[in-house]
Amino acid sequence: MVTDLAALLVARGAVKYGDFVLASGERSRYYVDIKSVLTQPEVLSRIGAGIAAMAPFDVVAGIAVGGIPLAVAASLASGRPYAIIRKEEKGHGRSGLVIGDVAGRRTLLVEDVTTTGGSVLFGIRTLREAGALVDTVVTVVDREQGAGATLAKEQVTLVPMARARDLVDR
Repeated sequence: MVTDLAALLVARGAVKYGDFVLASGERSRYYVDIKSVLTQPEVLSRIGAGIAAMAPFDVVAGIAVGGIPLAVAASLASGRPYAIIRKEEKGHGRSGLVIGDVAGRRTLLVEDVTTTGGSVLFGIRTLREAGALVDTVVTVVDREQGAGATLAKEQVTLVPMARARDLVDR
């Protein structure tokens, strides 16, 4: 599946070349733009089905913005509920960073791209504070720049659907 997914992502324009600043603050000669290709139903449904088959879970969760369509697609493919992790609490309505019931449930966190793991750590900690059991993160693409090691320190396994080496300069 990795080779097929990598080929699909490349064909749909997920890899851009130039000079980019990543969320981690690092500079890169390439950018993996999963968010844009997720707007295409064929890509989103294939990724959702892949996530649903990769790890056991009761609830799938995604961090706003990139993780939400992934969580929804995996939810639809698996028939299991999803949860949304806000980046910050809102000041009105029902407060809280997690939308959905995760307490006491095995929760799979999904992410579009991982680099150092900082964004995913926020999601893991937020879910755990809400009572979720989190031991696995599925990422569509791992840039292979330390996210796996970062998550291992939290007793969480990173499962990439594809790696940067599968996509870059193909």
